[in-house]
Amino acid sequence: MISGIGELGRLTSLGQNTLEEGQSAQAAAPAGEAFSTMISNFATNTVSKLEGAELMSVKALQGEADTREVVDAVMSAEQSLQAAIAIRDKIVTAYLEVSRMAI
Repeated sequence: MISGIGELGRLTSLGQNTLEEGQSAQAAAPAGEAFSTMISNFATNTVSKLEGAELMSVKALQGEADTREVVDAVMSAEQSLQAAIAIRDKIVTAYLEVSRMAI
């Protein structure tokens, strides 16, 4: 499972519970800050996995790493990158939908 995705569900349900209990939207603001932190951490994790896969590939070319390790590192990096692209696409779609709303 992709790290951080479980946190997204937990934060989403936390924000809904806060608003359902009759509290103001300002009370849910910390969940928004946690969401931005989670996205930032996810991006940092994705970049580090990509860098790790690159380093592992270089080690394999130098004969210092096993093929299995390289494949695992590259597949993990690819999975993280695909998840990051999917999240980015959802954010862009949501932004475009909001921007089309009539005021």
